Amino acid sequence: DVQALKNAYELIKSANEGKFALDSDNFSTDLYVLCAEQALQMGYPEMSSDCLQMYFKARSPVNQFLGRAYLCQGQLHALHSTDNLEEFEKFVLFFMKAVDFASHDRRYYFLIYNASVLYWQLVRPFLKPGFRYCLIPSLSQIVTALNQIEEQDHEWRAKLMVNLLECFLDASKLEEAKEFSSTAAVFIKENVPEKYPQIFSLMVMILNSQCSGVLLLLLSQTVRTQSPSVCLCSLFLGSRLMDLTALCASSLHCISKITCNLSLFIHHFCGAWKLIEIECLECECERKKNGPKIVTYTKGVVEDQLELIKNLESSLKRAVQLGDPDVIQVVCAAQWNLCLPLLQHNLHQHVRKPLISVADALEEIDSMLALRCQVHMEIARIEEDGDRLEAAVGHLQKAIHLDSSGQYQEHLRLALNRVHWCTVLYQAPERQEDRAAVMIEQAKRGKQKDSVRKKRSLLVNAGLALAPDTFRIVLDSENEAKVSSGKSTSQISFLCAKAQHHTKSVEKVDEHLKHSKNENDRERITLWADLAKVACKQEVWDVCRAACRFCLLYEDDLFRKVSKPKKTRKSKTGAAMMVNGQNDTSRESLLPTNSFSFERDLLRILAEIRFINAEATVHLLRLQGIELNDHAVPPEDANLYHPGDVSYLPENDPEWKTYSLWIDCLSQYAMENFQRAAEIGEQLNEAWIVHNAVVYVLNYNRHLISSARQREITEYLQTLLEAIKTVGYNGSTEILLMLCNALARGLIIPWIPEAKPAEEKEEDTAVDNGRKAAGKKQEKANANQYLLVDPSGLSDIKAALEICEFALNVMAGTTGKGTVPVAAQQQVIATWVKAKQLNQQQIGNNLGTQDENNDEAQNPMERILVGLEMYSCNGLGLMVFAVPSLSELVKLALECNWSDSLVELQTLTRLMYFAYISQDYEIVTACSKRILESGGNSVNKRDSKKYDGPGNRVKQEMLSITAWMQGQSIMENLSGRKHLRVAASNAFAQSARYAGEAGNYSLVMFAARHFWNACLPLLGSPHDREHLKEPTEIILKNIIKAESKNKQEEKAIWPLHQWITKDFQSIGVSTECFLPGAEEDLALRIYLYGLLVHIHAHKADWEKALKVLDEANQVLPQTRHKLLIFKHMATVRAGLGCNFMVAIQKISRESAEYLPQMWRHLANVSKSTAGQLSCFQNAVSASQKQGDELQSVDYLMEFAEWLYCNQFPLNDAIKPLHWAVDLLLRMK
Repeated sequence: DVQALKNAYELIKSANEGKFALDSDNFSTDLYVLCAEQALQMGYPEMSSDCLQMYFKARSPVNQFLGRAYLCQGQLHALHSTDNLEEFEKFVLFFMKAVDFASHDRRYYFLIYNASVLYWQLVRPFLKPGFRYCLIPSLSQIVTALNQIEEQDHEWRAKLMVNLLECFLDASKLEEAKEFSSTAAVFIKENVPEKYPQIFSLMVMILNSQCSGVLLLLLSQTVRTQSPSVCLCSLFLGSRLMDLTALCASSLHCISKITCNLSLFIHHFCGAWKLIEIECLECECERKKNGPKIVTYTKGVVEDQLELIKNLESSLKRAVQLGDPDVIQVVCAAQWNLCLPLLQHNLHQHVRKPLISVADALEEIDSMLALRCQVHMEIARIEEDGDRLEAAVGHLQKAIHLDSSGQYQEHLRLALNRVHWCTVLYQAPERQEDRAAVMIEQAKRGKQKDSVRKKRSLLVNAGLALAPDTFRIVLDSENEAKVSSGKSTSQISFLCAKAQHHTKSVEKVDEHLKHSKNENDRERITLWADLAKVACKQEVWDVCRAACRFCLLYEDDLFRKVSKPKKTRKSKTGAAMMVNGQNDTSRESLLPTNSFSFERDLLRILAEIRFINAEATVHLLRLQGIELNDHAVPPEDANLYHPGDVSYLPENDPEWKTYSLWIDCLSQYAMENFQRAAEIGEQLNEAWIVHNAVVYVLNYNRHLISSARQREITEYLQTLLEAIKTVGYNGSTEILLMLCNALARGLIIPWIPEAKPAEEKEEDTAVDNGRKAAGKKQEKANANQYLLVDPSGLSDIKAALEICEFALNVMAGTTGKGTVPVAAQQQVIATWVKAKQLNQQQIGNNLGTQDENNDEAQNPMERILVGLEMYSCNGLGLMVFAVPSLSELVKLALECNWSDSLVELQTLTRLMYFAYISQDYEIVTACSKRILESGGNSVNKRDSKKYDGPGNRVKQEMLSITAWMQGQSIMENLSGRKHLRVAASNAFAQSARYAGEAGNYSLVMFAARHFWNACLPLLGSPHDREHLKEPTEIILKNIIKAESKNKQEEKAIWPLHQWITKDFQSIGVSTECFLPGAEEDLALRIYLYGLLVHIHAHKADWEKALKVLDEANQVLPQTRHKLLIFKHMATVRAGLGCNFMVAIQKISRESAEYLPQMWRHLANVSKSTAGQLSCFQNAVSASQKQGDELQSVDYLMEFAEWLYCNQFPLNDAIKPLHWAVDLLLRMK
């Protein structure tokens, strides 16, 4: 017991000091060591140390107790953390002394074994990644000593050998590891075969990737034999499968097959712990498979990922029950990998419980994995977002304790300080930074119902706490109340003053760092960044812009000192090295990438602030009514402020120039922020930052790209392309293709020569007279008649060609390994073909973008698109391509398995158009049948959200054009058959229906005119008119629909062609010839309404006719064209016996001269005698007012006849005749 130990210690100490009666010379020094050992075991290190000092001072015999004293002394210097390496060296020194002492005498060999056991127990804190290198010298000496004495505990020696090999690997000493593994593997295979898989898996890690592939091949072949006696199979049954999976991720398909076979085999031959590892391996394989999908974060993909996490949760529970630390760590690592993609702000609550389970399991076994610190960091973030601040503080404290390497210390310290002050209720922080942090957190955690004024107040106060002198000045840069335009009251003067005020105010930002003491700069970066993020989220944009400017001040001071390396220009063959997002030539990052770095984290924050600042600047531009990179537009009433100067132009006004320059500077500032963010991503060698910069630039410049103004931003696009080449595209092929396409078009569009007017007239004549000679003209084109490209643009065209070929090589490299959208391919191919034509380069017969001699490698879709673009480019005065057979292209297109229905529809429609102008009606019929069947089915299955998308609008337009060509083909092959004319009319009606769904008003009217031309010969027959009722209703309905959709604002889409082509996309409808009566849209619509009225009137269905007229009156504008509508309305209402005076009044306002005829017409239609009488009287009266005597005579004679026939008194019937005679006599 403790008291006995103390009594013994006192006796020994007294004897040593000579105070005891017993002679110290006769006192055994072995008792010093025995007492020291007992004191150490009972937790009295001071007593143990004292006893050892007395032992070493005494003249002790050389025996086993000297070695035991060394071991005891070493234990006194044992560490519980990796902080003090000097103390660790003392610990190692005494253990090595003990080993060295024992190795010289066989009697003391047991001390070597004891030393190895004690050593392994005490070095556990150094088994973490990054610290194992400290163990290599001492552990190597212990393993060597055990080998020399031929220790019989082979299992213990094997364990130490495996761990020593892991230390070599952790220290990246591959040569030493390779040399040691060869001898260790032989020993373990002969003496401890059950541990051979462990060292075998470590040997795999040493091998290069080629050897790993061979190993997998051997394994897959071995497992298929299903023979338990096969050596390799027995080896891998106990190996670290997760390590092998991580190493061989490139051979994922092979691992999947192996896993299936192994799982069946292990169920019969292995324990539960190995089954758990197999489950982890299966989940890892699933994670690898879902890798490209998870980045889309669609609901189904996220749910699948959560299901995998749920399965591993049950595996972790079973692993904890088994109590095997290695298995628990394997499951936790696999679970962490699955949770990583779901640590997004809006998803991480779903992985809170699994991560807590991982943290608890690792804590229970006191795991040395560095993963523990990261898990607690993420849990703390989740708890903080859930307002569980006390729990967040606890996890942050655990993370700080576990961060033995210190790489997260500054990050964790700032986070803990921020969360701590949020938990303190009745104590105000003293530091400015802490006060700002508290106010930012209060604004962040504010309720949605809080007013904007309250949120803004907190954010402004936070900014004032960080920059009390300058923040208010910068914030007021956008306050128009602070703007003074002097005595002038003109709008331009005010705009100029506003621009000058903003420029002067934001310049005050630079003074902030001059007044600061350069203290806590890193903390201030994070605080300004948090302020900017919260202000952006809550849409307090002026505070956001001001905070961004202050945050970015520190970037120049802290990080611009790092010089940027020179970029090496890659050749176009470099695309092959970027397959799967990996670039072998990409440079190393300027900052350390092997571990977390606070500097790298700050750079990521600054990149994010660059994005936010650019977006906020775009918002400021939009407040001025201007999009990014657009120029200022003078006010419409600018000339009113210079009434004496008729020729005044605002562009010549110095004040307007000042405002315009300010707007241009804002656009440049936003673009520079995007560009700098991409540079930071390139500097960090992190592709996602560069990709985000590309997406931002393309999205915010969509209006420029869609209007063929890419030339204005080519410098920025070139910088982004170089950056994305450096970091690799990481599987984002579509982004790369869009960037390459925009840049290439920006280079070639200014140099595309315009067609000569004479040639255009010749082409129009050819369209009018027939299209049979179209193909022959292309073949007979003379090269000497080509339009020449400006020589100064040839360098741009060649550069664009190289960019397109680079993009096409990337497409070819990702075929079969990733999804490349066909629409993106189509855009790049169109640009490439046009660049080829401008550069006067023919395309090979195989129509491929790759090796001309490799026909099999060509993608069928690619060949079709290339051939089609060649057709579109021919006949415009430039070089003529040797085009393939149209029937061959159509055959390929019909047989091809298209992955994009829209591209398929566009392609078939364009092919159909070229067949139509060549009068190949067989191809036209085949294509139209395929298009209308497949297109109609896809439209019917479309949900409501996609129904109004830009892609659907294009699809409906293609269907409309297809139906139009179908109808036009029928019209050109009528041969007098009336039923074909009706079929053509129905086709034109379907064309109008699709155009109406697309919201394309001009296309609807285009189809309506052709419909009118087709049905005009049928209007004379009531029977034939009946067939036209439904098509007419369809056309009128879709004209209204197209008008309403056309008024809605739509996002600009990227057109396939931004230059003149020969296909339907560039042919105007005004060149067509139409029959009389359809020259104007409004007149045509009125005629169509009139046709419907006639159809209903013929069946005496006056009520439906009246509904048609009411609709026409409602939707048509108030013009003279509506006179016919009013006439029909009056006629129908008279036929129904209703009051028609409103229609008569409108007719009199529009055309008074037509009023007598209208009254005469109504007299014959009106049902009642009184109504007919009134109509005749009004007809005579109206004609009298107009002074038309002969017309009056005619009406009076008809009136007299009507009175007589309707049995009015004879005198009444004779009076109109007397009046007519008087008029005739007066005329003579």
